[in-house]
Amino acid sequence: MLAEASLSIGGWGGLGVVLFLITFGPFAIFYLAFYILCFIGGGFAVTLLYGKINSEKHLERSEHSYLPPMQTGIQKVNTPSCTLDEFKLDLKPIKIDRRLTGSSFIDEPLQQVIQYALRDYIQYWYYTLSEDESFLLEIRQTLQNALVQFSTRSKEVDWQPYFTTRLVDDFATHLRVFRKAQDRLGDREDKQRDMTDELVDSFFEAEVELERKICRDVVCTSRKDEEGFLRDLCEVLLYLLLPPGDFHNKNMRYFLREVLARGVLLPLINQLSDPDYINQFVIWMIRDSSCNYEAFMNILRLTDRPPELEAVKDKVLEELQYLRSLDTAGDDINVIKNQINSLLFVRKICETRIQRLQSGKEVDALKLAANFGKLCIIPLDHILVHNIALQFFMDYMQAVGAQAELFFWLTVEGYRVTAQQQLEVMHAWQRDGKKQTSSTTKGLLKAAAQGVFEQYLSEKASPRVQVDEAFVIKLGEKLLKEDPTAEIFDEVQRKVYDMMLRDERYYPSFKQSPLYVRMLAELDMLKEPSYRGSDDGDGESFNGSPTGSINLSLDDLSNSCHDDTMQIHAFISDTGVCNDHGKTYALYAITVFRRNNDGSEDCWKTYRRYSDFHDFHMRITEQCSLQYENLTSILRLPGKKTFNNMDRDFLEKRKKDLNAYLQLLINPEMVKACPTLLPHVYDFLENKAYNKGKGDFARKMDTFVNPLRSSMRNVSNVVKALPDSLAEGMNKVSDNMGRMSERLGQDIKQSIFKVDDNIPLRVMLLLMDEVFDLKEKNQWLRRNIKNLLQQLIRATYGDTINRKIVDHVDFMTSPEQVADYVKKFRDSYWPNGILAESPPTRDKGTRMRTRVAAKTNLLGIMPDELKHIIGADTTRKGILRVFDMFQHQPMNRRLVYVFLESFLETMFPQYKFPELFVKLHSRSPRTHRYSQKLKSTALKR
Repeated sequence: MLAEASLSIGGWGGLGVVLFLITFGPFAIFYLAFYILCFIGGGFAVTLLYGKINSEKHLERSEHSYLPPMQTGIQKVNTPSCTLDEFKLDLKPIKIDRRLTGSSFIDEPLQQVIQYALRDYIQYWYYTLSEDESFLLEIRQTLQNALVQFSTRSKEVDWQPYFTTRLVDDFATHLRVFRKAQDRLGDREDKQRDMTDELVDSFFEAEVELERKICRDVVCTSRKDEEGFLRDLCEVLLYLLLPPGDFHNKNMRYFLREVLARGVLLPLINQLSDPDYINQFVIWMIRDSSCNYEAFMNILRLTDRPPELEAVKDKVLEELQYLRSLDTAGDDINVIKNQINSLLFVRKICETRIQRLQSGKEVDALKLAANFGKLCIIPLDHILVHNIALQFFMDYMQAVGAQAELFFWLTVEGYRVTAQQQLEVMHAWQRDGKKQTSSTTKGLLKAAAQGVFEQYLSEKASPRVQVDEAFVIKLGEKLLKEDPTAEIFDEVQRKVYDMMLRDERYYPSFKQSPLYVRMLAELDMLKEPSYRGSDDGDGESFNGSPTGSINLSLDDLSNSCHDDTMQIHAFISDTGVCNDHGKTYALYAITVFRRNNDGSEDCWKTYRRYSDFHDFHMRITEQCSLQYENLTSILRLPGKKTFNNMDRDFLEKRKKDLNAYLQLLINPEMVKACPTLLPHVYDFLENKAYNKGKGDFARKMDTFVNPLRSSMRNVSNVVKALPDSLAEGMNKVSDNMGRMSERLGQDIKQSIFKVDDNIPLRVMLLLMDEVFDLKEKNQWLRRNIKNLLQQLIRATYGDTINRKIVDHVDFMTSPEQVADYVKKFRDSYWPNGILAESPPTRDKGTRMRTRVAAKTNLLGIMPDELKHIIGADTTRKGILRVFDMFQHQPMNRRLVYVFLESFLETMFPQYKFPELFVKLHSRSPRTHRYSQKLKSTALKR
């Protein structure tokens, strides 16, 4: 049995060896032996190393065991004279007073901010050094002392002048410096090259010329110098806010200085000066206003930055790819097609603009329109009653030396309105038996007429109106022999008007001048044809059924339009979107019911576009307003120019508004008051192609002319508000119409100095002057703008606005609001008590699209009334100038530092902060160069 077992083991063993050698080769036995040897050797080495380490530790403990024992405890405790009470007194913990501002609303969230800041910025590294919390308590106590001092000082400050005057002045000054920098680079020939660095240099050159002793270029462009400036500033603040003991502790002072300078102020300034952050903030501020389609297209056509256009184009392509991937079926197919067409149009605009910018063939729109465009013709009578148009015509007449004729015409207009008002009052007095007052009014009226004659028509007038001498002599005799009337100057004024209209030197030449093209630009009359997707475009209106089938053919209603017994009822039953040869527009289905004389009733549908409603409204207001003066004030057509005008919600809203307009139009009382409306209404409601009486040009002209129609009536209303004294009234009218530019400039300055107490008027005048560069306008227009703003503020109760502004400032600085600010700061930096993560970096395309969106929103919120006051082109340039100002981080940093400096000067008025800032900013080489320049100029003189 044993022999069999050994044989079996040997056999199996031999078989294993054979298989091993066959599988791994003949050298496998040597590898196996080597692995076994390495295993045994490694185990022996680990055992030796382990024994060596334990031996060294044992020897070290043995050596220290023979040293004498060290003295334990604090030396003072070991002394016999130290009592237990003294020891407890020395170990007394620091007590933290949690009161900071005296208001529990503010103290609670502020304490949480302090706790989170210590936890996330100090404790995380301090506990790796020591577990003693006395240092942390000292830091907390020091911070609280500084906050208590800051709160105490802030309560003693009147913040109303700072928010209503100082901040506005600083912003206006910053904008003035930026505008000067732009003007210096405006004449460069190479305008396609990015001139960001040149603009920044020019900006700080303009700053040092304006402020002379201060230039913040070093602080705003050099990170090292900026950190040094913030350290110096923080050290000054710590000196003012900390107790002397804490401030003279250098370790504590330097520690707090670095935390404030590099941990608080620098990141805050970086964020506030980031152009992308400002653009996002602008979009957030005006998020409630709907985006304007026209403003968006204007931005794409006006932008001079290809990256913005590329970013918009990329987004358009992405949206197109998504829309084309949708399963288009059912009613949504038309909506999707309309969206695709709109996106294709936007892509074409972007591609055309990019190609133009990259080729360097960018042409000034005004020059292009003047040389190749078909200019609109604005009648002279319309120009003379429109502020913007009159401004350019006035500039032209002054250039050709004919300002006397124009000012004479304007003065006579003012005289007529004033005289009519005063004569009406005089006749009322005569009916009441007040003869003495009537004679006084006649005398004043005669003196005013004589004054107009002496100023413009007499031989002493300089300059003198060039009119036939016979008319002048005849007018002079009338003034001497007859009582003055409102029409006494009419004959001479008519001759002056005909001369301005027909003389080749005046109106005919004005239409050929560059000033005329600039006037059209300000009136928004150089625009391209309507964009695809707009519902107010020109072209043939879609008439009949949108499906191509005609519902019901009726006889022409005009044959029975004078039938008083015929009754008609109509309402808009449905609305939809149609696409005709690539042009998208909205269509409104009007259901019409007509009751005939025999008692039968007919029903049909007619389809009209918004442009049909607009054309119809223009026609009836022109032809029926003479019969019914209040027609234009009662019938108000819903406005146009809205972005997403193919959106379902917008179409439903417009359908409701147009329905209300239609119901008012066919109201029996309206028809009874204005019977001439009937033929136009019947023609509009017929189921046939609506014959437009006006085109796109006419509608643009109507938009321009409508504000003019009531101009003289508005002048009359203004005159009614003037004092009863004719002399005072005529003085104001004459000063407004007939004085020359120099005299008006002095009046402007005096009037501005008188509005300091009127906060809204002062702010509006200052900002409009800087944003829209009104100093470049003639003094007549500036005076009119000021008068308009005064009337607007007076009409809206300026004193009430003043009080509201003051109350709002008080509300902003109230404990409840300050507590809300602290809570928002806490929740934004530590949401749910956890330090917020850094936001992800936004890619270039997103930032560029944000720029376009911000510009569009800024341009879209500008009311049309502002364009009518100062001009469409001036409005666009002013808004884009403000936007461009915020797209350069060094300039934004300058504005942030200006606000910070003004805040500290307001906070600590008893200290010499202005002199301190002059010393801190004296490191700039520009200030030294400018000082040397001034000295050399003074020596040459």
